[in-house]
Amino acid sequence: MTTLVSTTDTLTRDALAVLQPGFTGTTAPDWLLRRVGEGLSSVGLFGRNIESPEQLAALTARLRSERDDVLVAIDEEGGDVTRLEVGHGSSFPGNYALGSVDDVGLTRAVAQELGRRLAECGVNLNWAPSADVNSNPGNPVIGVRSFGADTALVARHTAAYVEGLQAAGVAACTKHFPGHGDTAVDSHLATPRIDVDLDTLHARELLPFRAAIAAGSKSVMSAHILLPALDPDRPATLSPQILTGLLRQELGYDGLIVTDGMEMDAISKTYGIERGSVLAIAAGADAICVGGGLADEETVLRLRDALVAAVRSGDLAEERLADAAARVRALASWTQRARGDVPEPGAEVQEGTAPGTGVSSDIGLVAARRAVRVTGSGDRLTEPGHVVEFATEANIAVGDETPWGIAAGLSTALPGTTTARCTSETADPAADVLAAAGERRIVAVVRDEHRHAWMGEAVDALVAARPDTIVVEMGLPEATPRGALHVATHGASRVCGEAAVEAVTGTKA
Repeated sequence: MTTLVSTTDTLTRDALAVLQPGFTGTTAPDWLLRRVGEGLSSVGLFGRNIESPEQLAALTARLRSERDDVLVAIDEEGGDVTRLEVGHGSSFPGNYALGSVDDVGLTRAVAQELGRRLAECGVNLNWAPSADVNSNPGNPVIGVRSFGADTALVARHTAAYVEGLQAAGVAACTKHFPGHGDTAVDSHLATPRIDVDLDTLHARELLPFRAAIAAGSKSVMSAHILLPALDPDRPATLSPQILTGLLRQELGYDGLIVTDGMEMDAISKTYGIERGSVLAIAAGADAICVGGGLADEETVLRLRDALVAAVRSGDLAEERLADAAARVRALASWTQRARGDVPEPGAEVQEGTAPGTGVSSDIGLVAARRAVRVTGSGDRLTEPGHVVEFATEANIAVGDETPWGIAAGLSTALPGTTTARCTSETADPAADVLAAAGERRIVAVVRDEHRHAWMGEAVDALVAARPDTIVVEMGLPEATPRGALHVATHGASRVCGEAAVEAVTGTKA
């Protein structure tokens, strides 16, 4: 492959500096190390790159052997979206669970402990938190990733999360600007459109971002969404009116602006990632996130050369590219200073607290327990039962590789419990469950039941046939609670599942 310019000149180094690519494997490939040495300032990590904290620490150390100030980013929201614990589920509840408790001190503590664990592994930029107000309960991609549907609640918890994460020396990346909550389309698959007026945007979508900015969020991630009231032609990621006019000038934000993944269909299928990246930097973005789906050297070179070519053709101002690269390097410098500011663990640390924080090391489970809501007057499950999990395809942000549910936990708590899984392809879910359960009490586990008619119909049939059925909702609890007991966890992370098992059985692990 021919390249446009030498890999040593300033323009090329700036073009490399604004990219945040991914890669495959659990060790850094030679091509990535070479590009880091040439000026690549950021690397994005995903679940495919992580096997254990020890392996991750070794990986980030190898990257820093090429340049000590490299930004190592990750999409670690806790809750349903985890990369650090992709194989077995997160040790932390997600935003919706924290919002349901509505204790900003708890949210801050959870974020700080999550940040501490990331920092221990060498990660210094987290693409979190989601500041989206989930005003549309049918939203297919945000849901429990949001703190809730109340703007003021989302704002105060967004600020607390930013403060906690950055207290651990990890830069926050508040997303998805200017707000992805009122969408019915997943931007991984198409371009969502939000048709609300400016007054609504300022009163609802923008308040959490104002709070994040006030809290000092070191970065903000743009959304691939179309908001005609702000820009009728281009999605936010590519819009000068939104990134420069609104975020920079009107809201006064001076930190790093990162794009959402450029390989998502809202950009790649409409503009292409090369043109999209050029338009994003020209619009005011400083860093191009790419690597969730594209994770190879060719992608890095294509985007680098597209940016260089755009400067040389006059389609992208050289000063704008240089400014973007400078902002990336400034954040990298902050993370180096922040690393030195975080207290090292010492002898005074009390048993049961996270090193250097004073925060309970099991704060995730503590928070998950507080988030559980139980309705109904039926008895807890004290004998082996029959657990059925109603499964749907997870959205791309969550991924299908992370386990969820309570079947394994309940089988451990009550040996002899039987388990099953139903999908929309199951011909008659309720009949199958009733036949398999026999005399055992049924525990029906759902996730966003209100979004799946087949699931609601199955639960209705089970409750009608077996009134002692226990229903566990691990998504948004929008459907009418029913069953002898209804347990709402407000999320499907591992600790939410553990808290649900405790609520179902009436005992703590």
